[in-house]
Amino acid sequence: MQKSKLKLRLCGKITLIVLLLNLLIPYQVYAEPPMEQSVNLSGNEMKLYSDLEVNKLINEISEAALEAIEQAAGEAAKAAVLASLEREAAALREAQRWRLEAEKRQQVITETKKAGTKNAVIAGLICFLCGLAVGVGGTIAMRGR
Repeated sequence: MQKSKLKLRLCGKITLIVLLLNLLIPYQVYAEPPMEQSVNLSGNEMKLYSDLEVNKLINEISEAALEAIEQAAGEAAKAAVLASLEREAAALREAQRWRLEAEKRQQVITETKKAGTKNAVIAGLICFLCGLAVGVGGTIAMRGR
């Protein structure tokens, strides 16, 4: 335990000495080297640009960038509109399909109602005739007694 305390103190002293040396020793700080003009590749002369030429070049690049941004935004808007139109067309096709399905079902219901009415009339007529036959037959059978 005592041994580790001594090592810990020695480590603290070394750390303190290193920190003090880092703060006290002056380091030379170098700035970035100044930018040089590019060499004209067609000759040995250096091309110097004026502030006006640099500003003009910056303005041209800015205008080209703005045009590219506007064109990209336009294309993105077109793509969004086309996607929206495709979704709307799909929804209209689906609505048309459901409308046709509803018309078919309505036609089936109408035909079923007509058939049901016809069947009810036929069943009523058969019941009436059977009842009449039973009544007349029963009356005849009762008279003969």
